[in-house]
Amino acid sequence: MSAFIDYIKDTRGELSHVSWPTRKQAIAFTVIVILVSIFTAFFLGFFDYLFSLIIKKFVI
Repeated sequence: MSAFIDYIKDTRGELSHVSWPTRKQAIAFTVIVILVSIFTAFFLGFFDYLFSLIIKKFVI
């Protein structure tokens, strides 16, 4: 049990060294991640649709 308590104390000590983002930065980074995710989804979806059309022309 002593090792667990030491682990918690060390963890809290390390978290005090972390440079936490401001609210504005966190919102900006979240928006960037969402936009990149949407762009990636459309990009992959477009090529999936394109390749499926090409395959259907050759198979059918």
